Amino acid sequence: MDRRSFLKTSALGGSAAAATTLAAPAYAQGNRTLTMVTSWPRGFAVLDDAATYFEEMVGAMSDGALTIEKKAPGELVGAFEVFDAVSSGQADLYHSADYYFIGQHPGYAYFTSVPFGGTAQEFTNWYHHGGGHELHNELGDIFNLKSFIAGNSGSQSGGWFRNEINSAEDFNGLKFRMPGLGGKVLGELGASVQNIPGGELYQALSSGALDGLEWVGPFADERAGFQEVAKVYYTAGFHEPGSALAAGVNLDVFNELSPAHQAIITNAAMATTHTQLAETLANNGAALARLQAQGVKTLQFPDDVWDAFGAASKKVMDENMSDELFAKIRASFEESLAQSSDWLLKSDGFYVEQRNRVLANG
Repeated sequence: MDRRSFLKTSALGGSAAAATTLAAPAYAQGNRTLTMVTSWPRGFAVLDDAATYFEEMVGAMSDGALTIEKKAPGELVGAFEVFDAVSSGQADLYHSADYYFIGQHPGYAYFTSVPFGGTAQEFTNWYHHGGGHELHNELGDIFNLKSFIAGNSGSQSGGWFRNEINSAEDFNGLKFRMPGLGGKVLGELGASVQNIPGGELYQALSSGALDGLEWVGPFADERAGFQEVAKVYYTAGFHEPGSALAAGVNLDVFNELSPAHQAIITNAAMATTHTQLAETLANNGAALARLQAQGVKTLQFPDDVWDAFGAASKKVMDENMSDELFAKIRASFEESLAQSSDWLLKSDGFYVEQRNRVLANG
């Protein structure tokens, strides 16, 4: 008996059964390439930027032992087919916005953003320190997925319109693109809501198939060219105050990876979230100024429209409360929001208010 075998049997009291019970799990050996399907056309500002950063970070952190081959919509599956492709094992992982998949389960809305939900910071507080990630994986277990947040674009704009919105009645009959539960809210106000992939939005708006749309914010919207076909831009929206992106890994694939490679995916996703949020917020201001220079009129919705958003949002959220897991996710999220929002208002919020006042008077 060689020394390794002797130590192994000695440590387990010579019991073959114990050795079998305590055997280390088998992980895939050697270099591995994972196929990642995304919902973003190549070069899309903010969103494909995040997918590309995640792809590159995994390769760099693993020194090339674990690499990702990124596929844009149409290269393997369509933009909204990525969830099913990964769940079924057709692809290894996806990068998308999980609220595209509320048809699979309404709880997925919370892992992008929900109407009157949390800011990017409030969402992150919940996800990493309030049980959000655990709930994301509880939801993912149903669909054979290991889930991560891998991006956040911050507060998204209210959207592009051909005409001003002066009352909630102006949404009645409006052909508008808005995914997630926010889209259902506009449906309550009479809008004809459509969920169209990002790569098709410019054509839909320019052709008149849409009367308006929401996308991300000034930096991404400018790159998409919406200012060429619409000139009314509402800068604040109720629907996505802190919009996260997600990486969903086929659970069988994830479990085959070594602990080191699992940790790389976990930390690459966190780095992507931090980097993408900073990229978006760093560029939105200058992009907004350029849009205004091109004749875009920037507005805010009137208070009574915000009130209508609020009433319709409560109705939409309450409709899903019969689903036990949705109710569990909602309760967890709202508890975390209540715990963090008061401090943020009294600290960051008050500071920004005073900073603006002092500097304006200085």
